[in-house]
This record gives sequence, C-alpha cells and structure tokens, in this order.
Amino acid sequence: MHVGTLYRYPVKSMLGEAVDAMFLDEQGVEDDRRLALIDEETGRVASAKQARLWRSLLTCSATVDSGRVSIRMPDGSTVSADADEVDARLSALVARPVRLLRSRPAGASVERADPEQVLEFGVDAEVDAPILELAEATPGTSFTDYAPVHVITTATLEQIGTDAARYRPNLVIATPPGYPAYAENEWTGRTLVVGDVRLRGIGPTPRCVIPTLEHGSLPRDPGALRTPAAENRVAALDMGVLPCAGAYLEVVAAGTIRAGDRVTLESS
Repeated sequence: MHVGTLYRYPVKSMLGEAVDAMFLDEQGVEDDRRLALIDEETGRVASAKQARLWRSLLTCSATVDSGRVSIRMPDGSTVSADADEVDARLSALVARPVRLLRSRPAGASVERADPEQVLEFGVDAEVDAPILELAEATPGTSFTDYAPVHVITTATLEQIGTDAARYRPNLVIATPPGYPAYAENEWTGRTLVVGDVRLRGIGPTPRCVIPTLEHGSLPRDPGALRTPAAENRVAALDMGVLPCAGAYLEVVAAGTIRAGDRVTLESS
C-alpha cells in the first residue's frame, strides 16, 4: 500500500484542497478543520451533516497559503477568513446569522441528521437529528468530527463506485489489486506506519448524508451512502451499528506524510 492522495479542509464542511505533503501531530493534520461557522441562533457548529441548513457550504472551497485561509464563494469571488466582511458574506450564503471561529469552544456540537431518513424524505425534510459533540478523540481545538485523522482505501472507493472527495478523507490509501473492500474495519487497535508517522486505528468511520450531497461540480450520489448501508453495517465507535466506509485514526508518532509514501500495517 502507499499514500495516493492527501487532503485538508481548512473550514469545516467546505470543500478542501489536495496537497503533496502534510504534517500530522496528536491534534491531527495541520490546517485541517481549524475553522468553522457557528450558528448564532443555536450556538452549534455548522455542518452539512444537517443538510437542510448547511449543504450550501459545500459550494464553497477553502485553501491555505502561508497560514492564511481564503474562501472561494459560489460566484467565484474570494474572501479572506480574516476579512471584516467574512461573517456577513457567509451569513448571506446560508441565510442564517453565523460567525467564523478559529478555535473549538468547550462542548461544541453539531446536528447529525439521520442520513437514511434524509435519503428517504429529502434534504429539506425535518428528520431525526441527534446532537453529536465534536472531536471527542482529538486533543486541541480543531473542529474534526471525532478523531484526528480519517483514511479510506481505494479498494473501498472502487467497491462503492464513487469519488474520494465525497467522504472528505485526509488520506486516500492506494491498495494493490485484490485488496478487500472495507478492510479498514479491521484496523481498530492496529498501527499504520507511513514514513516516520505512526497512526493507530480507533474504529470504522460511520457515514452521514454528506457524501450523497452535491460537492462543488460533483452531482448528488445517493449510492455513496446506500452501498455501504447495504454492504458494510458494523459497530461504529459508541454510535451503534451503522453504514461505514474508511477508518478513524489517532497519531502516535508525529511527522510529515507525502504522496507516494509506503503504508505498512503492523500486526496487532
């Protein structure tokens, strides 16, 4: 196995960018999900997991240059995350008052709309939406959903038949022919060695509705959820048995990962 593509997402629930190399430590990937919108009405973090409210964020993309985050809006214009007008422009986009934060407040949470209900009743339907506390396994103040690092293999992506960008991984691991799909299920407690970096599996990644939504130029794809729902329902963290694809990892030894690096899975 080797590292295929590396991604980071500077602003939570916006499109991110592919990079040639990334630094990881116990807080996860540098510049990944370090900013997020806060709903002024509820105090919750804006996440496209609640597609009814926040799916328009996936029409924006965020990039980092020398530590400065720029946001590309749907009309093609850009605004700096430091600009005075950024909150007003993002509030106009989502039609709700929001603020852009650089640090996760204590107890930060999101609404995780039931993904299969969203597929059944539509993205604008009122569906069950349990509250999920963010970054329970991530030190620091980033806005990751649960764990510092998210990976998925090309074997799993090929089985599902969809684009890696829909699942918003940090690492896409290229696997050799014949490698089994959903093998990430078995990585819990095992160590992945990538160059000098060591990562330990926390558990399979439960899939929300986000992969099915439009992502920039990518159209909607219900199969991105329906296929793992049919093929790979497994115990996911402490959330019960859910459709999963990919794995969450924690960083055991920090360092820099580069595209093309060899990936070794140590015996448990």
